[in-house]
Amino acid sequence: MRKEISNSIILKISAIISGLISIPRILTLFDITEKITDSYTDVNIKDIIVRFLSLFLLCILTFYLNMRWKMTYSHFSILTRNTITFLLNSFLLIVMVQLFVIVYSNVVGTRLTESEIGLTYFVYFVILIITFFISRVLRYQIIHQQDLLEKQQLKQQSLESELTALKNQINPHFLFNSLNTLKSIVQENEQADTFINKLSYMYRYILQSGVSDLVTIEEELKFLNSYIHLLQNRYRNRLEVHIDIEDRYFNREIPPLSIQLLVENAVKHNEISEKNPLQILVFSKDEMIHIENKIRLRKELVESTGNGLININKRFQLLKNESIIIQNKDEMFIVKLPIN
Repeated sequence: MRKEISNSIILKISAIISGLISIPRILTLFDITEKITDSYTDVNIKDIIVRFLSLFLLCILTFYLNMRWKMTYSHFSILTRNTITFLLNSFLLIVMVQLFVIVYSNVVGTRLTESEIGLTYFVYFVILIITFFISRVLRYQIIHQQDLLEKQQLKQQSLESELTALKNQINPHFLFNSLNTLKSIVQENEQADTFINKLSYMYRYILQSGVSDLVTIEEELKFLNSYIHLLQNRYRNRLEVHIDIEDRYFNREIPPLSIQLLVENAVKHNEISEKNPLQILVFSKDEMIHIENKIRLRKELVESTGNGLININKRFQLLKNESIIIQNKDEMFIVKLPIN
């Protein structure tokens, strides 16, 4: 990506330098040089001020248009951005020339001829092209500086340690609850053996996830099933987790514990009772994994820092260069994990 951007900048700068060198010959070819020379015969202070301010405004607007607009709406497709940018620059060129003609006539007191207006269009077009390419170079430079700043911040924050801590994050209360449940069933039947195996697999997975930044969705789902098994031993029929993820996504990679932490978050914050059982949906749609549950907040106060979702989003940004989507609508809490 960085190499492509560098090549693009080199080509555009080369094109603009070649174009600037060729301008005198283009002017001569269309007999514009003589017209420009003739336009200097009636120079006065008002003429200079109006032309200077008009060109100054054109440059500022071109810079803001091609730097701020394209950075703000970077989520558009390349074709859409380029089309809209072309239309906006064309509109800006027409508006600025017409504005100059009106202001010049009123301030200087001289009406421009059609030939002079055509010359103004040509000059403004050349300046717009120059400022357009300069703005693109500056925009890429800003992006490069932001990348350098981000890398420096990541080093300062000890990214590796942070990721390890995030991957190993799991509510310690769950371990104690699991052990209490195990104590109550260990003497009942074969459930104890299954429960212990699932619990062992879970914590083995958590320890192994500290080595890998990403795991396949298939591996994550195996871990999730073990986690759900432990939960259902505690909540029985008061908790239902429905998983429907297409097989074709199984080899895609995500940060470990991502889905499990979202299921845990739903269990932690919502009421789970015979009257109001909790149903959690985990499914794939539109190249994303959806985790959804109906919002029924617990009556008792649950301590929450809000760091869980922030941490998951940060891991996706750092490891996948993508952000998760969080929605709260129609009494449903929805989190979408990108799996491109």
